[in-house]
Amino acid sequence: MLKSLKIENFRCFKSFELQQLGLINLLVGKNNSGKTSVLEALQLFCSWDNLEPLSNLMINRGEYKWSKDRIHELDIRHLFNGHEIQPESRTDINIIGVNKNNQEEDLKLSVVINSNHSEDNSEKLELIIKLTRNSKLEQIKLPLSKDGFLSADSRTFYRSSRDKSTTKTQFIGSSSLTTRKMMQLFDQVVLTPEEKLVEKALQTVEPNIARIAVVSAEINRSLDVRSGFVVLLNNQRVPIGSMGDGIWRLLGLALATVSAKDGFLFVDEIDTGLHFTTMSDMWKMIWETAKRLNIQVFATTHNSDCWQSLAYIAKQEDATEDGIRIHRIEKDKKKSIVFTETQIVIASEREIEVR
Repeated sequence: MLKSLKIENFRCFKSFELQQLGLINLLVGKNNSGKTSVLEALQLFCSWDNLEPLSNLMINRGEYKWSKDRIHELDIRHLFNGHEIQPESRTDINIIGVNKNNQEEDLKLSVVINSNHSEDNSEKLELIIKLTRNSKLEQIKLPLSKDGFLSADSRTFYRSSRDKSTTKTQFIGSSSLTTRKMMQLFDQVVLTPEEKLVEKALQTVEPNIARIAVVSAEINRSLDVRSGFVVLLNNQRVPIGSMGDGIWRLLGLALATVSAKDGFLFVDEIDTGLHFTTMSDMWKMIWETAKRLNIQVFATTHNSDCWQSLAYIAKQEDATEDGIRIHRIEKDKKKSIVFTETQIVIASEREIEVR
């Protein structure tokens, strides 16, 4: 579990720090304050040797172009503060985390000029991703185009030699998970105790749901539509896509949470599609699962009901000293404003706005 994180030269942040991190961390703040960027920095740090998240987060933001052979090329300039890269001055992205053992880990993204010139004697750029952990350095080198673009397929150039020890991370955007992703996650938990946790999550919205199943036709895996899942409802087989946004969102949240065992869960705009009456049950599910499966959770919201529902959990549950935190992010501030469990409860009871 992370105790703190410092971000340098990443997206809108020249320098920014999150302190006093808990098991559950809710990020609040105005639009364009950098909440999603903090989630992305955390995800890159926690899954540094898996390049798929890097590709996905840039494609989701539209930070790419199509090459002649129709392959995505990622415009990595937008990862850097100021939207520019300067190999000559070595303007690097640094993400520095301190874990529960007070050990510091440093992730660095650098764009450098490759000294090994090609046959035409032209300069070549590289993106070098380095992680320093326990005084050991590990790195990935990826070729860039002369304009600084990274092929979205470059992630296939590197295969982690530490597959079995790679930290599990799950990221849910504001638009929820795709059907293909949700099916993949369900395949991992079916016929395990975690499958019951997923069913229980859906029952917070519809108590009469008795079972979840996957319709495994390949078309459902390939289309980005709300299909592929059915539930047993009042002894009838009902497509889950016909039951509304809340059920679909909860299914994705529950699947991602139980699949992040011993790792990290990141959720952008966690309240999307959820009625305020459901949020306390949603937080209770996440809190109990995070404790049981050793998952550190980071989420964002603009919703007052969302943080106040978390305050209810902080009051009702046996939250440990480092259990629940709200971090307010303010533009141009170098540190987040941290609210502990006690402060969250007091703010809710006295109607003090923390956002």
